Amino acid sequence: MANQVVHFEIIGTSPEGLREYYGELFGWTFAVGDTVSAAVSEAGQYGFVEASVAGLNGGVGGGASLAAKVLFYVGVDDVGAALEQAERLGGRRVFGPDGVPGKLVVGQFTDPEGNLIGVAGPR
Repeated sequence: MANQVVHFEIIGTSPEGLREYYGELFGWTFAVGDTVSAAVSEAGQYGFVEASVAGLNGGVGGGASLAAKVLFYVGVDDVGAALEQAERLGGRRVFGPDGVPGKLVVGQFTDPEGNLIGVAGPR
């Protein structure tokens, strides 16, 4: 499942767990170890998602000393199916699918750490 995204940052208290969650949910892989500002992630905890997989660079980082934060929209083929998969993996549906099928349908869910994520697509 290839999903296009805008640059994003997902920050949480368990970056490794979040990378595993998003890897399983969207098929993303991460390169860990790049230097990122201490305001964004604890040393060695930030992982960049491969641009060829996610569309544009973004990443998952953080650590015990950082509060969870994120919001971005991921393009998916089927919003309802993406929300169901998010729930199966431990997320919680906030709303959706809602919109006009064939035009634009949106939904939101929270990941296991409570970060709010949007999904959008034609159905």
